[in-house]
Amino acid sequence: MALSPIPRIDAALGQGVERIVRDHHRRRLARLGHSAALEPDGPGPWVAGDPAPRPGNDLEVLIDGAQAMPAVAAALAAASSHVYVTGWHLAAHFELVRGEQPVVLGALLAELAERIPVRVLVWAGAPVPAFHPTRKEVAGAIEQLVKGTRVQCFADPREHPFHCHHEKTLVIDDEIAFVGGIDMTDMGGDRFDTAEHPARRRLGWHDVGTRLTGPAVTDVAEHFVMRWHEVTGERLPVPAPQPTAGKTTVQVVRTVAEDMYRAVPKGEFRILEAYRRALRAAQDFVYLENQFLWAPEIVDLLVDKLRSPPTDDFRVVLLLPRRANNGQDDTKGQLGRLVDADDGNRRFLAATIRSLTSGRADPLYVHAKVGIVDDRWLTIGSANLNAHSLMNDTEMNVVTDDRELARQTRERLWVEHLQLAPDTVRDLTPAQLVDDHWMVTAVDQLEREKRGAVPTHRLIALPGVSSRASRLVGPLSGLLDDG
Repeated sequence: MALSPIPRIDAALGQGVERIVRDHHRRRLARLGHSAALEPDGPGPWVAGDPAPRPGNDLEVLIDGAQAMPAVAAALAAASSHVYVTGWHLAAHFELVRGEQPVVLGALLAELAERIPVRVLVWAGAPVPAFHPTRKEVAGAIEQLVKGTRVQCFADPREHPFHCHHEKTLVIDDEIAFVGGIDMTDMGGDRFDTAEHPARRRLGWHDVGTRLTGPAVTDVAEHFVMRWHEVTGERLPVPAPQPTAGKTTVQVVRTVAEDMYRAVPKGEFRILEAYRRALRAAQDFVYLENQFLWAPEIVDLLVDKLRSPPTDDFRVVLLLPRRANNGQDDTKGQLGRLVDADDGNRRFLAATIRSLTSGRADPLYVHAKVGIVDDRWLTIGSANLNAHSLMNDTEMNVVTDDRELARQTRERLWVEHLQLAPDTVRDLTPAQLVDDHWMVTAVDQLEREKRGAVPTHRLIALPGVSSRASRLVGPLSGLLDDG
């Protein structure tokens, strides 16, 4: 029987569109003077330019909303000078603390605003009502937040077509900053979930954020001050430099598209450079949690590593949502490239997780944006691995070379996803854990699902990931969406 030519045609078209996308991005970055974002100069993890890596910070990783949201509430309650908030969307009714005495975001900010300035910037919303939040929905959310209060909240409409302001930051008194992937909203899903991810008969949510103190806080605050001035015309005081607070070096990196803010006329693409630097240098393993995997500039490096592994124990593990809220075919097309590059060597796994209680499974959305390489490099922030976040949306990540923190973060995440004891995860190498636990458990759970058997674990291999997955949709989407 003759094989269908469709996969070959699909692959050929995909390769062609990917080449067009790469060339387009390369020309654009070169025109703007940012070629280093694709081809970083020199070794090391740090991105060129300002802000530079700042030594002397304390960086706490907050995994899942049940840990992150109460930390935010506690820091806000102790604010004494001012509060700066940015987000993709914000809901005044969102509960930062749950239980008999909930802490409601809007009420807390209203109380704070009676004694200190509270300033909030959110994306203005999609101008086309086919996407959410719409301009009208954002206007309603702002009215709900500020009505009868002293809270100042403005919508920022400075986006390129099809793009948004996606960063999620909080600055308190110029002394504490929260940077991560968690929005304080329930639009699209309730961000408050525990590490156990019990089945709740609604969409679960896995996400990661950070709490930062020390000199790098100033870089987060200065970004807010810039955006606030561009949107409102008000010049805020220059953020006060912060003293040493710990032993961790942190670099704040961001994406800002060109022609969006007068202060950044040629844009900034330092998150892309950070990932390119780290992946290019990977020797032992790459672990990524992300909402999307569309960017050929990221996948190209992973493909090269899988085709020519730097060590026998080199592994790549990706944790992605089972069904992204858009771009599902785009991600699967890039995963197909990685499957081809692995060529049956079992160095690569794409998996997801679900909420689970006593065999009852519910969907769980992977919204985290985490990168860990060799337990030597860690990034957490708001940036997805697609053209939106790396080239167009406003994003912010933190990067560190703190080996202890990178290892601890990986171990905490793997304890959660593998449902293993901390000592077990700590005692085994990443390659042993991938081979004996990630691979075995994820594939077994997918086979159980295919048989209609009751699930016994939250982890499951992503279905439909094969060398025949569509390669055309993702790169084409990246080209059409690009600014």
